[in-house]
Amino acid sequence: MSGQSVIVLVLGFLFLAVGLVMILSGIAEERGYYNALSRKRDLREFVTHNPERPEPGSLRMGGWIAIAVGVLILGLWIWLH
Repeated sequence: MSGQSVIVLVLGFLFLAVGLVMILSGIAEERGYYNALSRKRDLREFVTHNPERPEPGSLRMGGWIAIAVGVLILGLWIWLH
């Protein structure tokens, strides 16, 4: 295995790891936010989820994109070797 192929392999796994961390971070942030809201007296935002907060959703979407890129890189690496 050449040095360049190891770099590509590590890059693919790095994208997968970053994607998983982003997805888990988005889920934890959303859960923490709505758990904090549930302790307050005005529960309208908690019940209706209105207004929507884009941050947790964007973290999850970025995570899925990073996982897709990682799988693509690893797939190309496997196909070429």
